[in-house]
Amino acid sequence: MLNLHGHKYYVEDNPEISDYDYDMLQQKLKKLEADFPELIRPDSPTQRVGGAPISDFKKVTRLVQMGSLNDVFSIDEVKDFVNKVCSAVDNPKFVVEPKIDGLSVSLEYENGDFVRGSTRGEGFIGEDVTSNLKTIFSIPMKLKDNIPSLEVRGEVYMPRKVFLELVEQQEKNDEQPFKNPRNAAAGSLRQKDPRISAKRKLDIFLFNIQQIDGVTITSHKQSLDFIKEQGLKVIPEYTLVTNASEIEDIINNIEKKRFNLPYGIDGVVIKVDDFNQRQALGATSKTPRWAVAYKFPPEEKETVLLDIELNVGRTGAITPVAIFEPISLAGTSVSRAVLHNQDYINERQISIGDTIVVRKAGDIIPEVLSVSKKGENTDTYQLPKACPVCGTPVDRNLGEAAIRCPNVDCPSQISRSIIHFASKGAMNINGLGPAIVNTLINNKLIKSVGDLYDLTVENLINLENFKEKSANNLINAINSSKSNSLDRLVFALGIKNIGQSSSKLLCEEFGDLDNIVFATADQIAQIEGFGDIMAQSVYTAFREPHMLNLIKKLEEHELNTKYESKVKSDKLEDMIFVLTGNLPTLKRDEAKKIIESLGGKTSSSVSKKTSIVLAGEKAGSKLAKAEQLGIKIISEEEFLEMIK
Repeated sequence: MLNLHGHKYYVEDNPEISDYDYDMLQQKLKKLEADFPELIRPDSPTQRVGGAPISDFKKVTRLVQMGSLNDVFSIDEVKDFVNKVCSAVDNPKFVVEPKIDGLSVSLEYENGDFVRGSTRGEGFIGEDVTSNLKTIFSIPMKLKDNIPSLEVRGEVYMPRKVFLELVEQQEKNDEQPFKNPRNAAAGSLRQKDPRISAKRKLDIFLFNIQQIDGVTITSHKQSLDFIKEQGLKVIPEYTLVTNASEIEDIINNIEKKRFNLPYGIDGVVIKVDDFNQRQALGATSKTPRWAVAYKFPPEEKETVLLDIELNVGRTGAITPVAIFEPISLAGTSVSRAVLHNQDYINERQISIGDTIVVRKAGDIIPEVLSVSKKGENTDTYQLPKACPVCGTPVDRNLGEAAIRCPNVDCPSQISRSIIHFASKGAMNINGLGPAIVNTLINNKLIKSVGDLYDLTVENLINLENFKEKSANNLINAINSSKSNSLDRLVFALGIKNIGQSSSKLLCEEFGDLDNIVFATADQIAQIEGFGDIMAQSVYTAFREPHMLNLIKKLEEHELNTKYESKVKSDKLEDMIFVLTGNLPTLKRDEAKKIIESLGGKTSSSVSKKTSIVLAGEKAGSKLAKAEQLGIKIISEEEFLEMIK
């Protein structure tokens, strides 16, 4: 039932029940599977996301190459292609389809079950990203029919809306944002932790059968119709035509609406439909002669740079933003673009008053490409030596492109820090958004995060947009946050290079906030998943006077500073386990929870630190590495005996 409704929602974009009803069904399924683990099926929606991070992506060798197409850039070149095909084969038909701007992948099914997914790589050899592809809910774990063997090719992409939300969050966290949706999709699919991939809400369109057993397919359109019937999400709007005039009309139609689509496209693909004709046409050493990709010309426009605005983030990073005369790009009006840093400005020799060339990277994010005409001021713009908000001399750390304001009391940093502290992923203080934070700062009610817990209803009730109910709601939300889990608080403190996952690892390792504060950089670096840079960031942050003062104030307001451990005993204390292969009765997550509840730890990779490798059937490279390093290897039976 859930898979049916999931298909309606993720593939057909035509849900039959509400999101709430779907969530309630999923909760019922989770409870049922928890009570009766033997009922869990491989294609269950609950099995799509999770598992430990992987240490590296295994190589996948394919029998059928994932090749590339010859690119053309004009309608005349498209017509030349059609004429060449018509002169070589009789009465050819063509399938015209949008060219999705994403990352090419292969999906493999055996007897109808999804068994493996891989990136394109160099064509014959890619990387195994099966766990991450399982987080894409439009990929069915089970086909409609039990086809003996099927390999299909598709394009993983990040929807425009998701990409914009991700970039906004990255900018709030003073992180380098992804340049375009394609880079974001590629980076998300190659995350070593599938849980991160799941949060990125990737999607996929399938557009080709690479190989198939048990079914005879003779044309491209037939293949698309077939895989669509099997429950796969196929490339949208594929059309069968017979001549160049029809192809031109479709190209023009797709180009007109490309910017209104919820996904990015960078062209149109034209393919010969009949497989026998494809074989007759053959291929060059690099590309087939039976298909071309028409690439849309990039939309670039000139405008005048009016000003450069400087934004100060919560970590003090100062980001220059170009303000220019509004222009229409990719269907919307644009008047701003991030200039990133001084190196970026120097490379393009940008000055206020210049005529600049602007485009939208990935048809979404505006970027300044170059200067087409210098203005009266010929000197390249220089970022200030002092913070534009508080006047403190700026710093530039070795190896960093950004300049920073080192003043922790800078009003801009304070505002951004409080907004981050209250955000959903951190302390999740409902109702404390950017506008309210700035209102509180402007009315001198707060000067730091710690001041939030001094607020009263009386402070708020006379402010604009506040009434008694909204004032009470905000104060209750602030007070409720005091009992949040410690890992939320650590993340909310906004330590550079420390995200939600690493905050949790810190808490699991040290147990309470005081232990984290007094830990050495070497002790922190010993945490599995931490490196020297992350360890140094934590160590340095807790040596800064303003951070220590803040922690003291938070403790005075009785915020939770203890981490509630789920460890039931210390039987496996100081032991690091690596799980590999299929265990006879235990699922990996179950084994992991048992190990952690007894004080042990699990890792995704075998190293000299590994204490024991728990191996089941089909154990692969991890088992081989353990044998090479002389690490103890045990079976599930031995493991269960160990934990009695």
